[in-house]
Formats: sequence, C-alpha cells, structure tokens
Amino acid sequence: MEYATVVVIGAGHAGLAASHFLRDRSIDHVVLERGEVANSWRRERWDSLRLLTPNWLSRLPGHGYDGPDPDGYMTTGEVVEFIERFAAVARAPVRTGVNVTSVRPADGGYRISTSDGELTCRAVILASGACNIPTVPAFSSAVPPSVEQVTPFDYRGPDQLPDGGVLVVGASATGVQLAAELRRSGRPVVLSVGEHVRLPRTYRGRDVLWWMHASGMWDQRYDEVDDLTRARRLPSPQLIGTAERSTLDLNTLAALDVQLVGRWAGVRDGRALFSGGLRNVCSLADLKMRRLLAGFDAWANDLDVGPPEEFAPTSVPEPARLQLDLTNGEIRTVVWATGYRPDYSWLHVPVTDAKGNLRHEGGVVVDSPGLYALGLPVLRRRKSTFIHGIEDDAREVIEHLARDLKGRG
Repeated sequence: MEYATVVVIGAGHAGLAASHFLRDRSIDHVVLERGEVANSWRRERWDSLRLLTPNWLSRLPGHGYDGPDPDGYMTTGEVVEFIERFAAVARAPVRTGVNVTSVRPADGGYRISTSDGELTCRAVILASGACNIPTVPAFSSAVPPSVEQVTPFDYRGPDQLPDGGVLVVGASATGVQLAAELRRSGRPVVLSVGEHVRLPRTYRGRDVLWWMHASGMWDQRYDEVDDLTRARRLPSPQLIGTAERSTLDLNTLAALDVQLVGRWAGVRDGRALFSGGLRNVCSLADLKMRRLLAGFDAWANDLDVGPPEEFAPTSVPEPARLQLDLTNGEIRTVVWATGYRPDYSWLHVPVTDAKGNLRHEGGVVVDSPGLYALGLPVLRRRKSTFIHGIEDDAREVIEHLARDLKGRG
C-alpha cells in the first residue's frame, strides 16, 4: 500500500496553498483531485461569472496578478489559468482524476480509499471546499412538475432555460447576479429575498473590498468574532464584478423591473407562499451596511479618499406579494440560489455535527489528531474563503501540522 506523510484532498487554491507550505517544510505529500486543477471553477460556474474581488487583490503564496487590468475582475477562465499557473510554480504533486471514496482512522494516521487505489498517511488536509452540494429546501419536491428547477451548478446562461418567467430564490451574490442576467435577457423575474448582505461596489472612490482589506476588517481572527457560528453562516455580499464597477443591490434590480418578494416559506396547493417580513429583512441589511460604512469613515480619518456617501434605503413594494401560482404558466423555472454545503459523505471519522458541518478550531479538526481543513468560511479569518485569504490560513495550519507530526515522533 502506498504511503505519504500527508494527503491533501482537493486541488483548488486551498489545497495548492497547503502543498506550497508543505513543500517549504520538506514534508512529503500528495494532492488528490477528483477532476482537474481548479475543477469547481471549470465545471460548476455559470458562463458570465466573474470574481467578486478586484484583480489586484488576487494572490496566492508567491504568486500575484500581473495582468493589464488590476482594477478588473477575473472571468472563470482567467481564474482557472491563475490557479493553474500557481500549481505549476509551486510544483504541487497533484494527481488528477482521483476520486476519494473513504477516509478512515488507521494505526495513528488515516487510510484513504480512492478510485486509483489506497494510501496510508499520518495527516490529512481537507481542502475540498465548502460549496460541494447546492442547498435546496425540502419543499422543492412540492413544486409542480411543469416548473423546471435548477441550481447554480446546473445553470450556464439564460438560453438553456424554458421561455417564460423565472423565480430566483436567494438574494446573496449568486441570486442577484442571476436575477439581473435573466431579466436583461427579456424574461420576467421574481426574486425571493431572505437574509442578505448589502454593499455598494465602490465607496468614496475605492472598491468596497479595498476598505475591507485596508482597514484590517478582513484580518479579524476567528477567535475574536463574537458569534462565530453566525459569522460562518453569513451569505456572500450583494456584489458583482463589472468593468463599470457597478453596484448590484435590490434597488438596482427593482429598477430593472425585477419583482421582489419575501423569503419562500413553503408550497401549498401549487402556490408558492412567501414570508411577510421583506421590509424588516431589507431594513436590517440597510442598517448593517450603514454601520459598516460608518466604521470605514471613522477609520479613514485624513486618508486621500472622496467624501462620505449616502445610499437610499431599499425600496420595498407595498404591499409585497405573499403568494405566487406555480400552475398557471407565469413561472416556468425556479433557480435555487439558496447556498451550498460541503460534502463529507466519504469522511468516516466522527468529526461532523448534526448538520454535517466539520467541527474544527481554526482548521484543526476536533477530536481527530492529524486531520485538518482549509477553505471553509471564517476558518481562521474573515477572509478565509477568498483566494487572497488562503495564504495566512494555510501557513498557520501547516505550522500546526508540522508541530503535531514532530510531537508524535
């Protein structure tokens, strides 16, 4: 049976960053990837998607953006090329097309079964990501069969959907981007809005993510966050990457004639039932955005930036629609932009909670020595899931791993 000191599962940016620091410490390892390098960017993204972060912020250990458009936003193809170049520079020992089917404890380490045989190792790094399976509510089974249902994993562009209206469910980054794209294609669109994070694309002349980065907010550590569980569940902010650096919030969508409704609560007799709390949800998102921007203002002091800006509150329809007949042909497609969850069905180690989430402290898995994770929300910092956020996390996780290996002899 083949042996490696460390096995890294996943060859996205998180797994490759782990490989970089393992190589720096001369720790022998192998990176197993079910598809190709940056596989999720190749296979599980819609055609028009761009990074939410500006190009100047895109970096991996020793590898940064060096193209002609630092203030732009990479396409999915450019992200794939960026990660591929890093894999080559880092000389990562990646084995592609190897599907991990089982990870089990064995003799002070772990036994890993794959489509290409078995390995034993002393440590495992789970870098397979947090977005393996789209989250769809159980009541989706009650949606009439005449209505097609897709997730962002299935969706590539408007042309693949049936003619007619679309109900987009979820108002985080994915939901607002798809709602805007589908509306601009000429389709009637209804957007079901739940909890969301509202942000302007730019503030006082700078990208809003420049403020997050420069102010140090993104560097807040997981053990400094008041409600870590909630922080790890927060939806992605309402942002889109465009050449114009345009803001995409609910007011922008309303101006496009996207119809806003509350959170989808269930289905009864072929009718979608929506919560009556749309105004409260939007008011809370507006309040949190104002607080965040006020914090930036307090931090900025005498910085050479534009004057403080005010943003109109979210305009909510009065009264908001509470029901939608799914049987009369008004809606032909439902797009579930309701989030994702990790897939640990192959992890036969008792380290997940009742909801299937990994129990870990800053990427060090609880109650299972030698088991680590990277690339999860607020793993060690608020920036953990972003490409530029992996370097600090990976460095510290590999430091812990190296100490653990030494301590275990």
